[in-house]
Amino acid sequence: MSATITTPAPAPHTRVEDLVAIVTGVAMVSVGVALVGSAGLLTGGITGLAFVLHYATGIGFGKLFFVLNLPFYWLALRKLGLGFTVKTFAGVALLAVLTEVQPLLMQVGSIQPLYAALVGGLCMGMGFLVLFRHHCSLGGIGILALYLQGRFGWRAGAVQMAADFCIVAAALVTVEPMRVLWSVIGAVALNQVLAINHRPGRYMAA
Repeated sequence: MSATITTPAPAPHTRVEDLVAIVTGVAMVSVGVALVGSAGLLTGGITGLAFVLHYATGIGFGKLFFVLNLPFYWLALRKLGLGFTVKTFAGVALLAVLTEVQPLLMQVGSIQPLYAALVGGLCMGMGFLVLFRHHCSLGGIGILALYLQGRFGWRAGAVQMAADFCIVAAALVTVEPMRVLWSVIGAVALNQVLAINHRPGRYMAA
């Protein structure tokens, strides 16, 4: 007679753990944004749209990022719950503030575009991964990606990558092709972090 092995239920994150994770994840994303922005590159998702509008209008990236995310909170509240929506709003607001004050804290004098794309993409990917694992995102496409993963089992990284390529391709209207090419490399680096590490059922904590 074989013994039945039961897997213990995953322990939920505490509020303190969520708070630390949001600050950690947003800080990592803000460093990636600084590297990408210093090289005049962009990325996918709402972050990419904010970059495109920032380059075209000169309006601060943080302000644009915060405003562009506002319509997505309705989807987050209806489909992913109040807790997710509150944490996401906090993350978006914190990133908007950090990116506005970051020039006072860190200035990149010179950076090679390929390095900025790769390291910036990896930093943002790791930051998103931390946030996703604490049932949080930075709004926009991330909300949709997490909803589709939970509803249909689609990998969040794959959904994010498809959307990112569309947005980066659309940037050809305002950004020269070489910068778009470097940006695509950065988007691949970002989304590979998510596609490899954020699969349904791989991470058990809630």
